[in-house]
Amino acid sequence: MIGTGHGTMRIRSFLFGAALLLGACAAPQRAVAPPAPSAATAPAPSAATAPAQIFVVSANPLATDAGMAVLRRGGSAADAAVAVQAMLSLVEPQSSGVGGGAFLTYYDAAARQVRIYDGRETAPAGATTDMFLDDNGRSLPFAQAVLSGRATGVPGAVKMLAMVQAEHGRLPWNTLFGDARRTAKDGFTVSPRLARFLGGNYAELGAPDVRAYFARPGGGLLHAGERLRNPAYAAFLTRLAEQGPDALYTGETARRIVARTTQGPLAGTMTLADLAGYRPVVREPVCAPYRVLLVCAPPPPASGVGLLELLGLLERTDIATRGPNDPQAWFLFAEASRLMYADRDRYVGDPAFVDVPVAGLLAPDYLAKRAQLIGTRAGPAPAPGTPAGAPAAAADRTLEPTGTSHFVVGDARGNVVSITTTVESIFGSGRMVDGFFLNNQMTDFSFSPRDAAGRPAANAVAAGKRPRSSMTPLVLLDGARGFVGALGSAGGNAILAYVGKAAVAAIDWKLPMQEALGLPNLIAKGDNYQGEASRFTPVVRDGLAARGIVVRPGQGEDSGLHGIILRDGRLDGGFDPRREGKVAIEPAPAQR
Repeated sequence: MIGTGHGTMRIRSFLFGAALLLGACAAPQRAVAPPAPSAATAPAPSAATAPAQIFVVSANPLATDAGMAVLRRGGSAADAAVAVQAMLSLVEPQSSGVGGGAFLTYYDAAARQVRIYDGRETAPAGATTDMFLDDNGRSLPFAQAVLSGRATGVPGAVKMLAMVQAEHGRLPWNTLFGDARRTAKDGFTVSPRLARFLGGNYAELGAPDVRAYFARPGGGLLHAGERLRNPAYAAFLTRLAEQGPDALYTGETARRIVARTTQGPLAGTMTLADLAGYRPVVREPVCAPYRVLLVCAPPPPASGVGLLELLGLLERTDIATRGPNDPQAWFLFAEASRLMYADRDRYVGDPAFVDVPVAGLLAPDYLAKRAQLIGTRAGPAPAPGTPAGAPAAAADRTLEPTGTSHFVVGDARGNVVSITTTVESIFGSGRMVDGFFLNNQMTDFSFSPRDAAGRPAANAVAAGKRPRSSMTPLVLLDGARGFVGALGSAGGNAILAYVGKAAVAAIDWKLPMQEALGLPNLIAKGDNYQGEASRFTPVVRDGLAARGIVVRPGQGEDSGLHGIILRDGRLDGGFDPRREGKVAIEPAPAQR
């Protein structure tokens, strides 16, 4: 029984054997062509098990409203996720879109099972390990690489969502795009957050497509409160509704993507065959216990194993007895984060290309040894450990910017989608096709393929490879594998710290979800301690400084935490106050 600030979260205690928890790491994975979108239905659960509420939590009110409209019509979580992503692509283009990729964690209430849908972008067949090196073998400047034709990987979000909707949808695919299409045609008001990025200092703001799309009469880029229309995107959504994912992966849009990415500077190699051949991957989740919960997340090339390692390290400290105003709690969090990042950065990559020691990283004896490295004062950057099954790997040199979004959807039958979706950096590569921006996900690979000793980087570029991702959309379960919560964030490589902070605050410190997400962010990696320094109390700042940690301001678009948790049979949802999100929870409509 876990107490809360507003009641008690009753969760059945349970024990999990290591084989049960970690066996999924070695489960076979399959690349699957998505079935044609359908209106497939499933038998309704009994009245005793049917949940009473539907919900959407996303980073933009228009996206939340679009998802709720689908749920009110009797749509499933999978149906609503399609509608939410279509709207986010329009109103939050700096973060995610149909030109990007995503990881989706799906909870099937009837089967009480979690499944991962990997819609991560892939490197074109013509990609090479040295594609981000100059003629002298040095890494290209990131600002140059991110705007290049080489930056774009084969988009995965649309085909992945089509697969999920075909398997779990209840409404016809062509009915899911109406709100986004109308908003694109009629226009929407530029939000303060979007305007803030348009007024920022980002390399992508110099891209011709960005400047043309956001141009305002009289010069400059749009301001908050001004109206933005996107008829090209409305036309694309019309074709996407009618044709399914083929509207993006074949035909005129595919030809325009190839043309745009094979233009200079630094032309890419994407072909029509790369687009037509893209396949999402269905994976088993990696799951581990935390307190009385089972936490499930995407396996590599996502970083769920890193988040679970962080929680496993924290569980071996007394952080749960402390709270958000205790500097020792933040010290423990920072030191556990440094250990986790050292391991994640060294070993995680695409499992089709490298051996990732998932079981070794989560083994109790390994976690215990790593946790013993947390002392009373911060020292030099910790070295990676050597978990069972660890290969010889080079130090990581991946640069990972922060253009991402997370949202959560739950339907009337208790099914839940927790999805993190991205175009990589702000406005992706800055190149636009049919009203949406193309990702720059290839810059999520390590620019340096080997170290001085010749050891390969786990996250080096290779043809067909999926770059490592920090995305960790979580689903939380109880002892009977019933749904307890879902959580995730935007934020580049800081995602793990953001989600870890929120999990500790909601589970250990028993804060309401909105308060948990709003706590100051602290990202500790190597010798760097970044975050919202000014938002910590003087007591916490001084206490951390006495322990060798000085928090300095971070960068990028900060966190984008969105989550929900079940407390006393009621859903407690929250959105990141750093964004413009909305939580919608209401009684489920009558079952059809």
